[in-house]
Amino acid sequence: MSEVKKVVLGFSGGLDTTYCVKYLSEDKGYEVHSILVNTGGFTDEELKHIEQHAYNLGVKTHTTVNAVNSYYDSIIKFLIFGNVLKNNTYPLSVSAERLSQALHIAEHAKKLNADAVAHGSTGAGNDQVRFDMIFHIMIPGVEIITPIRDLKLSREAEISYLKEKGVNINFEKSMYSINKGLWGTSVGGKETLNSKGILPEEAWPTQVTSTESREIKLHFEKGELKAIDDLKFQDPAKAIQYLQSIAGTYGIGRDIHVGDTIIGIKGRVGFEAAAPMVILKAHHALEKHVLTKWQLGWKDQLAQFYGNWLHEGQILDPVMRDIEAFLTHSQENVTGDVFVQLLPYRFHIIGIESAFDLMNSKFGKYGEMNTGFTGEDVRGFSKIFGNQISIWHKVNQNS
Repeated sequence: MSEVKKVVLGFSGGLDTTYCVKYLSEDKGYEVHSILVNTGGFTDEELKHIEQHAYNLGVKTHTTVNAVNSYYDSIIKFLIFGNVLKNNTYPLSVSAERLSQALHIAEHAKKLNADAVAHGSTGAGNDQVRFDMIFHIMIPGVEIITPIRDLKLSREAEISYLKEKGVNINFEKSMYSINKGLWGTSVGGKETLNSKGILPEEAWPTQVTSTESREIKLHFEKGELKAIDDLKFQDPAKAIQYLQSIAGTYGIGRDIHVGDTIIGIKGRVGFEAAAPMVILKAHHALEKHVLTKWQLGWKDQLAQFYGNWLHEGQILDPVMRDIEAFLTHSQENVTGDVFVQLLPYRFHIIGIESAFDLMNSKFGKYGEMNTGFTGEDVRGFSKIFGNQISIWHKVNQNS
């Protein structure tokens, strides 16, 4: 008898990956090893339920990876350092976590010496590219199986197949698709399928329950969020989750992103990301006080490239390590407190306090006075600073 082939399946417990288990094990004869990579979107109870569901379907093994801290350390930290917002709007909530998941799935396939790796992506979105590309790089030669994409299955066809296999689980489609993770939650529905439409209040996973103004203090150390008010955190991921529990109840960080997909089409998706939006704006405010003009300027350029390349799945490109090294070094003096006012559906940065603040009255006050130079210094500087342009105009005034 030939040896049964092993396949590692990225498993969420939803309709698509449930179909994959039955199809791969019963129709294709694979020994299925499911893996769930938790990037902050599941409770302990949900993880136990998904594990039991996987074994009920007939997987050989099921593995749950707590990837929250590694996700922060390898990706989110640099998104904060770079103040990364895709198209000045979206904090890369889903695209970033898919990369973390793909990397862990590939490592699991290596560990098990699997013959194949599988995921439940369709042929319509970005995730198929992100998963496939990372698998090609990390586990070359391992077969990639994508039943939903390859068979061009409809939701109805999947449900009918599972019923024939005796899987009688309620896969009633919700009006809105929700994907929750540490760095935000995406929300898709009929309103996001067209170029016009806003998600209704009830579509947002976190409802507005806080209406009174509240001021909070965020403490950063070398660019990382380490305290909120008087509560200190050794683990910045925990600080993000705590801030989300506060700011999310104000309805902060809700928006709709219009983006260019990797496969060349445009798409709209709703998202709520209260903690990411507050952190990014607070961190940027602190940076504007403690970094020089050209530190800020080069950071902006590199961070924009970093965010776009990350969105397109290129986390393994060595240039990303080079940019991460620059971003990390830029954070040496990004330490201090940022004061934020929370209000329903919005927030304000009140100001900062930092020992590294370059807006220091000892050196002068903008528009009022200075102690570092005289008016005569400025008179001479202005003449020299514009000298070449002055020469150009004189040479060309009669041409």
